Amino acid sequence: MRVEKSSSPDSGQEQQQQQQYATNYYDPDIAHPATGEYDDDLHVECPPHTTQRKLVAKIDFRVIPVLSVLYLLAFLDRTNIANASIFGLREELKLQNTQYNTALTIFFIPYIVFEIPSNILLKKLKPHVWLSACMFAFGVVTICQGLVQNYSGLLATRFFLGVAETGMFPGSFYLIGMWYKRSEAQRRYSFFFGSTSLAGAFGGLLASAIGKMENVCGYRGWRWIFILEGLLTAVVAIGFYFIIPDFPENAKWLSDDERTYVQNRLRKDQGRSAAERSIGVKDVLNVFQDHKIFVGGFMYFGLIVPAYG
Repeated sequence: MRVEKSSSPDSGQEQQQQQQYATNYYDPDIAHPATGEYDDDLHVECPPHTTQRKLVAKIDFRVIPVLSVLYLLAFLDRTNIANASIFGLREELKLQNTQYNTALTIFFIPYIVFEIPSNILLKKLKPHVWLSACMFAFGVVTICQGLVQNYSGLLATRFFLGVAETGMFPGSFYLIGMWYKRSEAQRRYSFFFGSTSLAGAFGGLLASAIGKMENVCGYRGWRWIFILEGLLTAVVAIGFYFIIPDFPENAKWLSDDERTYVQNRLRKDQGRSAAERSIGVKDVLNVFQDHKIFVGGFMYFGLIVPAYG
């Protein structure tokens, strides 16, 4: 007599598991179907008390708005000299020929030179310390820019403004990349970079209102543009010291299992985290071997020329 083997859901699951092991491919969704949500194709298990979507939204709320406001104020402080020029900067400082253009250009010399060292300090000092310190510094320098008495003073303040702001853009980009997978980061970069448009849209209106403070306390309107906008930046920087997020390994606003999950999904997508990787000269030189860097540079050049204009 032949005994028929009864089929059951358990036997079907066993067949699936045997089939996947036979091909040396392990699918945790089959092996452990009730363990919870997995992160797309990375097979990193999300904590049971939340979901991938909710946790990424939580990160969005803590990371992107803060960095966008930071860069908005940085962009506002570096471009407000054009509005100050309209309200009498050139006439009072007696700028001649190309002196005004020289004052604009000198900003970018330290801004370019110190970008890479700035990101190294970002890792050593933690983002909330370094970025808020840079923000406070360029706020103070902007205030000093409103107190200069001659061309030499203007050159000095523009130079140190470049030193203070050098960490803003690359540091923020680096920090965003350390929180999101590569497929998620592009949209966040777009939101972050869009803050420059807000600076351009409202910077002129703000300067127009401040510029009417002509001769208040004996200062011309263009001086008040620098003083008040720099003061706003310095005050916000003090608050941002407690708000700017660090790397996922140090995020106190995430629970232990959430931190582990974020680290694991990024490790699967990118490799070792920022806290685990060191930056050497070889790493910097390797950047210039990637043609996409140069293509992206030309694309950025096309975007930033009208933005600064």
